[in-house]
Amino acid sequence: MPIRISSLARQLHKNGQRLHLAMMSRAFSHGADPAPSEHEKALRDERSALKAAQAERRAKAQLPKVKPVKAVKVAKPPKAPKAPKAAKPPKEKAAKTANKPSRADKQTKKAENLEAAKKADRKSAKT
Repeated sequence: MPIRISSLARQLHKNGQRLHLAMMSRAFSHGADPAPSEHEKALRDERSALKAAQAERRAKAQLPKVKPVKAVKVAKPPKAPKAPKAAKPPKEKAAKTANKPSRADKQTKKAENLEAAKKADRKSAKT
């Protein structure tokens, strides 16, 4: 069964306008004393039925809603722990290339070259 979501307020409004029009036309043409017509009685009955339906809907809306039952989750067995891996032998450090001197070697060689340059005999430009 589909859920009704339409409101009765619009129908009540339209019914009230028609009822008012019927009451005013009767009062204008026959005066205030004559009894209401069949059309006016039908509109009043319809209005009271709409109001009762609206009140019923509002009362039904206040009731607690049916909620679905939550599914119980089945507990999974715990996973078996993984076996520890075998220890790898330590890697041998890659030896630096023999051709490339270290920074300290470069500094000492530079200092030696400076000393040698100072001690060396300087050639004059005239000879």
